[in-house]
Amino acid sequence: MALIDEIRIKFAQGQFEFSKHAVDQAILRDISVQEIREAIATGEVIEDYPNDKYGPSCLIYGLTRQGRPLHVHRGWAEG
Repeated sequence: MALIDEIRIKFAQGQFEFSKHAVDQAILRDISVQEIREAIATGEVIEDYPNDKYGPSCLIYGLTRQGRPLHVHRGWAEG
């Protein structure tokens, strides 16, 4: 299964949370949770960072239903 498919399943099941930084940036940029869901649903992983200093992560590029382009940085805890 592709990484983006695994991420989509987690989001569809509500198995995600936002860091304080992510919430702050979403507020500053007027990005809703729904828009993030839409961007992940249509997006693709454009960068994979398996050895990121804070744990594995990736960068997703996707579009909202309104055509707004978003980059979503998704990290996860190992273990």
